[in-house]
Amino acid sequence: MTAPTHLDLQISGMHCASCSARLEKVLNKLPEVAATVNIATEKAHISYNPQQTDLAALIKAIQGAGFDAHPLRDFAAEKQARIAAYRREQMQFIVAALLTLPLVVEMLLMFIGIHAMLPGWLQWLLATPVQFWSGWRFYTGAWSSLKSGGSNMDVLVALGTSAAYLLSCAVLLANFYGMGLDQPLYFEASATLITLILLGKLLEARAKSKASGALEALINLQPKLAHVERDGIMQELAVEQMQAGDMFLVRPGESVPVDGVVLEGLSSMDEAMLTGESLPQEKQPGDKVYAATFNQHGLLKCRALAVGTHTQLAAIIRLVEQAQGSKAAIQKLADQISAVFVPVVLVIALLTLAAWWLFGGDFTVALINAVSVLVIACPCALGLATPTAIVVATGRAAQAGILVKDAAALERAHKLSVLVVDKTGTLTEGKPSVTDLLPASGISPDKLLRTAALLAQGSTHPLSRALLDYAKTRQAVPAQTSGISEVSGHGLRAEIDGEHYLLGSPAFAISEGVAIDERQILALQQQGKTVIALARTGALLGCIAFADQLRAGSRAAVAQLAAMGIRVVMLSGDNHATAQAIAAQAGIAEFRAEVLPQDKAAQVQSLKNTVRPEPVEGLPESASTSSARTDFDSPPGKLLVGMAGDGINDAPALAAADVSFAMRSGSDIAIEAADITLMRNDLAGVADAISLSRTTLRKIRQNLFFAFAYNVLGIPLAMLGMLNPVIAGAAMAMSSVSVVSNALLLKRWKRQA
Repeated sequence: MTAPTHLDLQISGMHCASCSARLEKVLNKLPEVAATVNIATEKAHISYNPQQTDLAALIKAIQGAGFDAHPLRDFAAEKQARIAAYRREQMQFIVAALLTLPLVVEMLLMFIGIHAMLPGWLQWLLATPVQFWSGWRFYTGAWSSLKSGGSNMDVLVALGTSAAYLLSCAVLLANFYGMGLDQPLYFEASATLITLILLGKLLEARAKSKASGALEALINLQPKLAHVERDGIMQELAVEQMQAGDMFLVRPGESVPVDGVVLEGLSSMDEAMLTGESLPQEKQPGDKVYAATFNQHGLLKCRALAVGTHTQLAAIIRLVEQAQGSKAAIQKLADQISAVFVPVVLVIALLTLAAWWLFGGDFTVALINAVSVLVIACPCALGLATPTAIVVATGRAAQAGILVKDAAALERAHKLSVLVVDKTGTLTEGKPSVTDLLPASGISPDKLLRTAALLAQGSTHPLSRALLDYAKTRQAVPAQTSGISEVSGHGLRAEIDGEHYLLGSPAFAISEGVAIDERQILALQQQGKTVIALARTGALLGCIAFADQLRAGSRAAVAQLAAMGIRVVMLSGDNHATAQAIAAQAGIAEFRAEVLPQDKAAQVQSLKNTVRPEPVEGLPESASTSSARTDFDSPPGKLLVGMAGDGINDAPALAAADVSFAMRSGSDIAIEAADITLMRNDLAGVADAISLSRTTLRKIRQNLFFAFAYNVLGIPLAMLGMLNPVIAGAAMAMSSVSVVSNALLLKRWKRQA
């Protein structure tokens, strides 16, 4: 079976939610094609079988639907193309505004009782270029929509303005031939409608460009030039020409050009663009540096590790673009309504025309009221309500060091009831260190350490790495050996010189018949220490204790999550006493100990299958449920469970969770491991992500309410003849602008204290 090919196309010519829904429908009709179209970013994400469909066929289908498309260019080229398109639309609006102004002045004078009418032929002369030059886009859009079997905003605008324009032309011609029709002209209505709609589109485009400002800011962070040493000569090269392995200098006050490792020098780096953390990070030889981070002082000589599309900055940009182009589930409602909205409005307009003509007897009044219905009923605001909020929220999240993989994850996060957290590397630093060497009688501490380190070579477990690091400080580095096997979740076995060794948990040693002083072990475990035992041919050689410090912000983050109504559950592979001690330090009441890595997913699934208890009648809700409820909680039913881990060992549990959070692990970022990646090694990032999710959903609901309320109120008023077409046009134009402007308020969201 051929693996699907993924492609992003930039779309032009979309004007409303009906356009994006229709284009999705056209693309998804192609064989083995799955496409999503985002009206806010004007992009289509397409998965297709290259043996069934190719790029040319995809673009041909898009053009057949009345739009245009091209593969994504670099950001600068796309920006220039958008600027050029904006200027063309700006020119169309300026011409329309200048020609419409005399007609508007004439109309305003009528409101104050001054009847200074322009000659009919002059009104026609002013209105015609507005109708057929500035407004030509509505005719082409309407024709393309109807030709492909759909209908969109352009159909409504073209029908409404054409009705007013053609009625005025008919009256003008009748009077010219002496038929003496006693009917007013509505050239000012059609011209003003088009001008106002063009103004609304300009304002909307400007607001949408601000929505993606966070992404543009990320792209502009990387310097254009780098100081690269090649063949012993220092030269300035374009960043695009750098290769992995290049030596480069970062001077004080400069940004790092690519990802690298420090070879020489000491400095501190501002990594706020990467982690959202304002405190500088000290750098010394061996530390990694990342593209676009800022060198505050000190000259650094570095070696390039990742360049071009392989840097962390490039990965962040890709993830933000992916999230901004994805769809939240709540958007499906708007898409479903948009698909039938325009046909329903056309029927309502015809009924309005028929009712007013039949019962009022005045065709002109009936037609104008029908035009008002067509003009005010625009699905633009409905289509922009969700995607614009998602674009702003994901960009703001990236600035705060929260990388969201898709809109659905951001949407689900606001409903989380339970957060499962892995202990090591999430609550703790993930860097255990040896605290106690407890050799058995007749065994020296160095002998215990050297033998344990010999077995630890066969494992990548954090305790094994800590043991080897400690052995190096004590000059007890063991010789290389083979024949070491790992017993998952328990420890290590080895056969050396005919002797059988084991290194692992006390429970593992006891299960193998090794006698251990359990009281001594328990005392260490109750201090929050992890203890391992070393045995040779059934005889205990000694025990080694490790301590993994709780992260500085873990306790505050747990308290913050609890205040938000999130129940925190800790998972640990440690024994009960150690897990209990760490949980107490973090302020966590509920934990699961001795959980093997392969069993973590089952623990998450078990919590997901737990039914949320119904509130007990007569008791306050906090007394009848296990955690505080909030306005954003899901209704009684299965719990929504989140999982926070390091994104590598916890991958199965992360995949099992409804929303998964991957911590930034050391200098490696598990971007692909979870729905949301936290660039700071701080559990508070989870609380920030949930807070942003709740704020975003609040904005989306507000936008949808505005969009629905606008149409629910506006269409009946237009049907009753209480809205002038010009007022209807202004309201329609401003509805889209108000929705986008409301979404832009998400830029004010701030991380939790």
